[in-house]
Amino acid sequence: MATAIICIIIIIICVLGIRSYTKRLTHGCCGGGQDTVKRVKPADKNIAHYPYIRKIRIGGMTCANCAKRVENAFNSMDGVLAKTDFAEGSVTVRMKKEHPDTRLKEVVQSAGYFAAGIEKL
Repeated sequence: MATAIICIIIIIICVLGIRSYTKRLTHGCCGGGQDTVKRVKPADKNIAHYPYIRKIRIGGMTCANCAKRVENAFNSMDGVLAKTDFAEGSVTVRMKKEHPDTRLKEVVQSAGYFAAGIEKL
């Protein structure tokens, strides 16, 4: 009898896991298959005005909405222009004044992700 109850519990857990996985495959992880995250546009779009450049590898970025969230976190900062590359799992951050790497990592963390590495370009 106890074995049957354990088997039923395991089956229920498997069914819920499969439902969650298929939902994620069809709708994406955090956007329901729609572009729910609005892109924040920086005030100055001229890349020539941004002499300091960092490329940050982002961990936990699993869909296009995740990429927009990371990009928005940087673009909402004054004097920063960012562009994510979802396929590569990175963001290129251009800055008018240099920010320390710890500050850049904090911005990524505030967006809900983690910085796997920062490269100076």
